[in-house]
Amino acid sequence: MQSLLNIGGAQIRVEGTMLRIARPDADKYQQLEDPEYVLTGLRRCKTRIDLFTFMQIMPLTSPQHSYPTEWDNLAVLPVSTFDHWWNHQIRSFPRNRARQAEKRGVVIREVQLDDNLVRGIWEIYNECPVRQGRRFRHYGKDIETVRREESTYLDSSVFIGAFLAEKLIGFAKLTWDQTRTQANFMNILSMVQHKDKAPTNALIAQAVRSCAERNIRYLVYQNFSYGNKPPDSMTNFKEVNGFSRVEVPRYYVPLTSVGRLALRFGLHHRFLDRLPPSLLAQMQHLRRVWHNGRFEVAVKAS
Repeated sequence: MQSLLNIGGAQIRVEGTMLRIARPDADKYQQLEDPEYVLTGLRRCKTRIDLFTFMQIMPLTSPQHSYPTEWDNLAVLPVSTFDHWWNHQIRSFPRNRARQAEKRGVVIREVQLDDNLVRGIWEIYNECPVRQGRRFRHYGKDIETVRREESTYLDSSVFIGAFLAEKLIGFAKLTWDQTRTQANFMNILSMVQHKDKAPTNALIAQAVRSCAERNIRYLVYQNFSYGNKPPDSMTNFKEVNGFSRVEVPRYYVPLTSVGRLALRFGLHHRFLDRLPPSLLAQMQHLRRVWHNGRFEVAVKAS
């Protein structure tokens, strides 16, 4: 169960059934400027909320508030100039991949959100039901849902497109905070059928260039790791492209007795996040085999 509240102009997303947890809709993308004002609004609203959580973003890596705190993380790339990133911050493999994209005819440019871009994103979303060994959550969405979701935070975002003969084969959406200190990938995705052309590497290269041109100091690629999940191919992809793990505070403020009990006993975390990494790795392998098998059957039947 999910709902969206407007608390004094701040968009707050509420999720859960037994335990209702609220967080800023722009969590990880923009700094929550006045958490106490938001907390007052949440206490007064008619929606039941047990726990409110929010995180700090770059460059604030030490706690700025006295609320109950845990440590979260971001995948962070410090940005100065494009040339510095290209020559000193990445390994040879992603550099060669980005060159490969250009040699194979991939053109990268910043683009506006219009009908053509929406349709191109919709086609990318609906190319494949399984990505990285798990069900792809955007698969099956209709074009109007894609338009609505991609239309958020347009005044603080830029879209980057990867084109092959004017066909969109990959895209990224960068969203920056109020001070233009950090920009985070809200989306970055490419077509599986064009993986050999390395469009994702080229998109990251343009994202670095776009940040450098706007004097944005940090490029963020979501979390570096999630819970107890062991390092995987995505972790390695972030590392070789110059991203590293940075610990940042995440706050949890209980608003009900249920929230206080959940926080005390760690029930605000997913059950999967409490499993040993070795067991998680085995489960992820089984899930990958299962979903890939289902995908192959679906392709053969189509």
